Amino acid sequence: MRPRIGVTTSARSGWRIFPLVAFNLWLAGGKGVRWVAGRPSDVSDVDGIVIGGGDDISPDLYGGRLISSSRLDAERDAMEQLLVAEAMEQGKPVLGICRGSQMLNVALGGRLDQDAYGTYKTSERFWTILPRKTIEVVPETRLGDYSGTEPMKVNALHSQAVSTLGRGLRVAARDTGGMIQAVERTEEPFALGVQWHPEHLFYARRQRAIFRALVRAAAARRADGAQLPEVDRAAHA
Repeated sequence: MRPRIGVTTSARSGWRIFPLVAFNLWLAGGKGVRWVAGRPSDVSDVDGIVIGGGDDISPDLYGGRLISSSRLDAERDAMEQLLVAEAMEQGKPVLGICRGSQMLNVALGGRLDQDAYGTYKTSERFWTILPRKTIEVVPETRLGDYSGTEPMKVNALHSQAVSTLGRGLRVAARDTGGMIQAVERTEEPFALGVQWHPEHLFYARRQRAIFRALVRAAAARRADGAQLPEVDRAAHA
């Protein structure tokens, strides 16, 4: 059976984004299940999760300031914070995409730069689903193991970025101006956040490798759970 992956989406744009994420998960051997704030979402029912892109994260969560252009969804913020915490507790893998990368960081106690391109003035600024932005993958990282360490072309649809790292996270990629473009956990369970949108780049081998890494981690976690003695499975529920 394909590992089941819960995918959080925006209430506004999720209807068009989820099929693309689900397609990438299917190519990688998984099966996506859409989650929207206000509807059931239970980490124990899936083998891994994707925190998807969309709305801005409320600055109340990390001590930032509200900016007029922000599109906030407090209910989604609360749902995703809880899902990340439960995934870490249950040892289930997490992939964060764009907003999802930022949420992974915030849920683990990190902070965001709300005007990232104002801070990193030499960073290439694009607003496109096409792979035009150059990023540099940090050597000896999981992302480097999955997708290689040579410079990578990605898309960009963001104005904010990770600033202060959350607990257990390290930088896995930066753009040419130094802005953080990917973060990852240094220990199990698997958790990777990418600032770009790999779901739009399914034709690129290095982007498909990101979804494949998540699905493999989810399959391994399910296999480990299936092998636990009955009393241990109850303890891990």
